[in-house]
Amino acid sequence: MGRQRTAPAAEHVWSADPYADALRAGRGPLFLRRADGRLLPLDVERWCAEADAADLEVLRRCEGTVLDVGCGPGRLVAALGAEGRRALGIDVSPAAVAHAVRRGGRALLRSVFDPLPGTGRWDTALLMDGNLGIGGDPDALLRRLARLLSPGGLLIAETAPHPDVDERALVQITDAHRSPGAPFPWARLGTSALRRYARSTGWRADDQWSAGGRCFVALRAE
Repeated sequence: MGRQRTAPAAEHVWSADPYADALRAGRGPLFLRRADGRLLPLDVERWCAEADAADLEVLRRCEGTVLDVGCGPGRLVAALGAEGRRALGIDVSPAAVAHAVRRGGRALLRSVFDPLPGTGRWDTALLMDGNLGIGGDPDALLRRLARLLSPGGLLIAETAPHPDVDERALVQITDAHRSPGAPFPWARLGTSALRRYARSTGWRADDQWSAGGRCFVALRAE
């Protein structure tokens, strides 16, 4: 079977304006626009800020070496690094990776489906800030993460606030001024939906919690 990757369109749009401009400015507005016109807001200000209380609770639960998938501007890898913990962020946006490195985190310009250092040896993987949506195929993403982690490894994922949300759609990145970029596949999962996918892809639920109005699930690789 050939190597799986995110769609080329997805890698391009996360690397270009208006996303890169929003990261450089540290603020939005920025949205994912669905084909039906619905706008899903992206919390650029929080991504560019320091790790908040909900983030720190996630980091407290991390075990051993940590791979932050879709690290964005790097608040989590920077916070882990400041504690002397081994962490690596990956992202398909050059602007995000540059931002993460500037704030002291270790980060690489990679897709989660690319060859990665430490494959099969990471202790914890993070999917925060909606990154369960990467590739628009939760099954493929969860199976890939199981291969990246060590046996019994931990995945901590942030889920949509409504537990039964299970959406797959083509979306475009847009701001308040410019035309939307190229469409790419994305997904949204609530906690109950993620747990269903987890059972079918070789994961067991370890914990779930809410903090700061956000929802999280911890899964254990079997």
